[in-house]
Amino acid sequence: MNGTAHAAVGGAAGFIVANTLQTSPSITICLVGLGAISALVPDLDIDGKLRGKITLSHKMLQTVAQLIGVLMIIYSFYEGTDAGKFLGAGVGLGIIIIASKLKQKHMLSLTGIGVLAGGSSLQESWLILFGIYILIASVVSHRSYTHSIIGVIFFALIASKLETSFGQDGIYYTCLIGYISHLVGDSKLLPFNKRGIKLFLPLSSKEV
Repeated sequence: MNGTAHAAVGGAAGFIVANTLQTSPSITICLVGLGAISALVPDLDIDGKLRGKITLSHKMLQTVAQLIGVLMIIYSFYEGTDAGKFLGAGVGLGIIIIASKLKQKHMLSLTGIGVLAGGSSLQESWLILFGIYILIASVVSHRSYTHSIIGVIFFALIASKLETSFGQDGIYYTCLIGYISHLVGDSKLLPFNKRGIKLFLPLSSKEV
């Protein structure tokens, strides 16, 4: 199932939850949007299509970092002391070398670190947990742990904290149903899926 279909199903889940709770039009729109986003979250894993949409291009970051490295080297030799010149030049050269090694997959890890730092700064537990989720998604293979029962449980915890933070009923069930709908959509329960998901990782790697 493609991303548009996943989002549509998740949005429908949000609408059903909103209709059940008889929420206001503005809250209904929010829940529909939240359901659509939650239905896309499992594809944040390393090879998921969503990864490239929420992260900056690694080439752009490479260029910026290398430029900073060059400027640091130049500045060190013009403004630094004798010892500072070589130290600054070494740091600048290190930045250039590290930047040259950056790949697109590293951008998801950097995004996770950013979300984690933002959550810590704002003291929002759901944001901290989501940062951890993104970091885990950046190192696991596609359709593995983010598409498993463990992924569902972890995201359910995020959803619970999110509902508590915003104090709005329906957030938890919208997020959870949206997330689960993605797993159902990618599973062999649907006849048009040639491959399924490893739902019972790490106990079993069999696709269902």
